[in-house]
Amino acid sequence: MSSHISTGVRRPYLVWLVPVLWTLSLGMWGLSRQNSVWRDEAATWQVAERSPGEIWHLLGNVDAVHGLYYLLMHLLFEVFGASTTTLRLPSVLAVAVAAGCVALIGRRLAGPWAGLGGGLTLGLLPAVQFQLQEGRSYALIAGGAGLSTLLLVSLIAGTGAGDGAGPGRRILPRWTAYGALVLVCALLNWFSLLILPAHAVTLWWARARRGVVAPWLLASAAAVAGALPLILFSRTQSGQVSWIPPLTWHMMIGPGVLLAVGALGAWADRLSGPRTGLPARLTAASVGLPLLAVPLLGLAAASLVQPLFLDRYVLFSMLGLALLIGAALGAAVRALAPRYPRASGALVPAVVAVSAVALLPVALADRSPASRVDDVLAVAGEVSVLKRDGDAVLFVPAARRDTALVSPGAFTGLKDIALSRGPAESGTLKGEEADPARISAALREQRRVLLVTDSGKAAKPSGSPADRAKAAVLRAEFTVVEDRQVRGRRVTVYERRG
Repeated sequence: MSSHISTGVRRPYLVWLVPVLWTLSLGMWGLSRQNSVWRDEAATWQVAERSPGEIWHLLGNVDAVHGLYYLLMHLLFEVFGASTTTLRLPSVLAVAVAAGCVALIGRRLAGPWAGLGGGLTLGLLPAVQFQLQEGRSYALIAGGAGLSTLLLVSLIAGTGAGDGAGPGRRILPRWTAYGALVLVCALLNWFSLLILPAHAVTLWWARARRGVVAPWLLASAAAVAGALPLILFSRTQSGQVSWIPPLTWHMMIGPGVLLAVGALGAWADRLSGPRTGLPARLTAASVGLPLLAVPLLGLAAASLVQPLFLDRYVLFSMLGLALLIGAALGAAVRALAPRYPRASGALVPAVVAVSAVALLPVALADRSPASRVDDVLAVAGEVSVLKRDGDAVLFVPAARRDTALVSPGAFTGLKDIALSRGPAESGTLKGEEADPARISAALREQRRVLLVTDSGKAAKPSGSPADRAKAAVLRAEFTVVEDRQVRGRRVTVYERRG
């Protein structure tokens, strides 16, 4: 068996094909998460169902940073219909592309076993497993980062890229593609531009010649210029990230562990020596370590000015970690091969298998509804059971209206008495509610009210005047007759006293 594996890994297409298929299988496993959708994905869902004009109206007020992603998801919802599969499949495909890119980079820089090991590792990393089935843009950016890094490596290693004569006919399209990929990723989320300083460190480490550095500067500048209007405009909506806590030392423990693992991988890659046919300093370490470290440290530095540290913003840095782990596995195979050829051929499959089993609890947890703070579909199901035609419905806070936007059928026959302008009409995610006096007056005319809010640890005290008015009237004039909590959300039924 080991000899068969050793022969198969020398077939170039298997080095990237096996990781792609492996990642696709991980992504398709439990894709619906027991038919659950949490609040971040609900934002994607409800915006994707709006018209392009309504999406454009929304972006003028909130979420401009996600504009391109919302338009892409609108197109997919139009073509394939709204479902958890349509919502999450783009992320699965993107991470599979990223895994293939890691495998190809690893194979070129550190050998076939390094490529295979790195590609298989990517889908197992806990941060990647979480985003692998997430209806947001971060996995798509990881796919774009993988493609742009693969292009950069090929341009540094190419015979015509470093001779100082400038890009030729075959080189120019690749630099254009590189700049376009960086720009598209920036339009999906401009934190992805942190890949540029990572690539700059790679160019410096590899001692790339002017024939590579000059076109890289041009392509990078073009990408930044293209994204600059979005960056400047989205800064006017910075209140959307005001909930992110300030950076603390304990928040850096996880990234510190990842950097330590990456450094060990880089050390192992260095011990194995350079690959023939490549610039001496172009190694898995010179590509993977900057890709891992620079985005993480750059986001941490930016968070000292304004709290922004969320690891999903730099999910693409995990490609660097996977590449370095693959390089370490490749180095181990080369060290074992002279004395234990059969064992060396089985090393990478064995390590991946053991890692998959060890991380099985993480994988199962990420594929359960409990892995997210709430479930908008579950609470909609409770509403459909508890409601009666003519009942009123209230949402506290107003953002919990997302459950009605994602599952409008469950709320048919209910009166949203607090809403004055709908989300699409107002260009918002949650709509505009009436002033507290009007809400109180409307509430006093009701006999039965369903309140949709948070439950458990997700519940927070109501801060807005409108929410305080809702609570005051319910407390003074209504009695609770039913109360159900499900997956981070809560539905309470109130009836008027007497």
